[in-house]
Amino acid sequence: MVKNNLVEPEANKLSPAQYKSIVKKLNFYYGDFNALRNIDMVLHEKQVTALIGPSGCGKSTFLRCFNRMHDLYTGNRYEGEIILYPDNENILSSHVDPIEVRMRISMVFQKPNPFPKSIYENVAYGLKVRGVKQRAMLEEKVEDALRNAALWDEVKDRLNDLAFNLSGGQQQRLCIARALATDPEILLFDEPTSALDPIATASIEELIADLKNKVTILIVTHNMQQAARVSDYTAYMYLGQLIEFDTTDTIFIKPKNKQTEDYITGRFG
Repeated sequence: MVKNNLVEPEANKLSPAQYKSIVKKLNFYYGDFNALRNIDMVLHEKQVTALIGPSGCGKSTFLRCFNRMHDLYTGNRYEGEIILYPDNENILSSHVDPIEVRMRISMVFQKPNPFPKSIYENVAYGLKVRGVKQRAMLEEKVEDALRNAALWDEVKDRLNDLAFNLSGGQQQRLCIARALATDPEILLFDEPTSALDPIATASIEELIADLKNKVTILIVTHNMQQAARVSDYTAYMYLGQLIEFDTTDTIFIKPKNKQTEDYITGRFG
């Protein structure tokens, strides 16, 4: 089904229970500049959705709408809705606390950004912000998060070491553990492997494949091979618009939009 440049695969066959989020008529403005234009899209529960497109097309801007990162700067504004299920709540509403949104929707950035603290304190940070004080609970949650980030076996005997002593790939997995510690419902990745070597990149990609059994994932990547490897659904964006959205196999093998095909095959962008 094609509607407003959006391909919604089997949208009419899916119940809201199979969605984690539905984006409706989303516009975003940096001051007077309309950076995102009339975007409609869905995030499927416990699936990986990749955002692809040329630099400056709005991928990271779109990603950061999900955890209200744009609220940190004056002059930015949203129009439209991002409905989060099962609450059926518009997280862009002025009545919704952005801090609470960021607890439910965690983010991992392009470059590893551990805090200047110990490995343990990095992972425990969000839990302490949420008011968790019991030492036993903190230790259990930190261990669980490090295990889910495939890092526990490498750091279990050095939890009090500074996070900066870890390798780049380990630091990125630590950031993932920090994001997982608060049990987010959606995990946002903004080009999480662009600063890593091929071995560390493969490790993060394997981790993403495991994590989708626990959490819904939205990932921005410039690497189309990576999008093809890790995602279940792919969205192609250009100049702030969503040009095509479908299963990853469809986007990469038989896209319905000529512009998408040109980008995938390297004839554009």
